[in-house]
Amino acid sequence: MNFSQAHILLVEDNEGDILLTTEAFEESNINPKISVARNGQEALDFLYKTGDFINAEKPDLILLDINMPILNGHEVLEKIKNDSHLKKIPVIMLTTSSNQQDIDRAYKNHANSYITKPIEIQDFLETIQKIEEFWFKISNLAE
Repeated sequence: MNFSQAHILLVEDNEGDILLTTEAFEESNINPKISVARNGQEALDFLYKTGDFINAEKPDLILLDINMPILNGHEVLEKIKNDSHLKKIPVIMLTTSSNQQDIDRAYKNHANSYITKPIEIQDFLETIQKIEEFWFKISNLAE
């Protein structure tokens, strides 16, 4: 994969977390294209190219929050991983929840990783850098 063409779908309803995540990736070595969906339904519209997202590009990676309006992250994850056209896209649950039931449910529905968002800004920035390093430098992604 050409890292300069990496595309991430960030599914997040918290504007502060959106800003922090996008800024962290802007400072990264790969500076991926980041698309944002602010709720679960918007994420599915993006992935299925409906509504305002008719020209959306398929992402290489999805960062998915759990606690969102309309459809929560668990519901979105289940739809993604049960769709033959989408299930190869790695989905990282990136959420404030450290609840074991949320973790178990995410892995039951085939999340590729579950990360609890660090509270401290520097720790959050380091987490985003590690996501970048693992998923775009170490791992081989499906096309």
